[in-house]
Amino acid sequence: MRRLPRGIRNHNPGNIRHGDELEGLADKQADKYFCTFKEPKFGIRAMGKVLLGYERGDGLNTVEGIINRWAPKTANTQAYIKHVSQRLGVPPDQEINVDQHLEEFVSSMILHENGYSPYEPEVICEGCKLAKL
Repeated sequence: MRRLPRGIRNHNPGNIRHGDELEGLADKQADKYFCTFKEPKFGIRAMGKVLLGYERGDGLNTVEGIINRWAPKTANTQAYIKHVSQRLGVPPDQEINVDQHLEEFVSSMILHENGYSPYEPEVICEGCKLAKL
């Protein structure tokens, strides 16, 4: 049996590290480095909240700017940027309205972070709706 990627196991498909208090965290945090959420929708919500915060608070509104902020310096950010840009159909440095592209952005990041996405579109949509509240 194939072991699931860490992000999927933790219901944290964005691989968000421990830090701020986030809604929907599991009572027991089984992973030393990354958050564990009660359900995938809460991990997706957290991704959405962070992405919207990058745009609203930091003025980041390009795939390049957001991924460079999201991914650790040791990651291959150029491949990540290229993947997300292609899936969104925009150049890496094109300004976008993150709120309007949130579901596509999150879905693309989940694919890159985990190698695949086990989530139905309805789960992505629900998590992104929660992020916008």
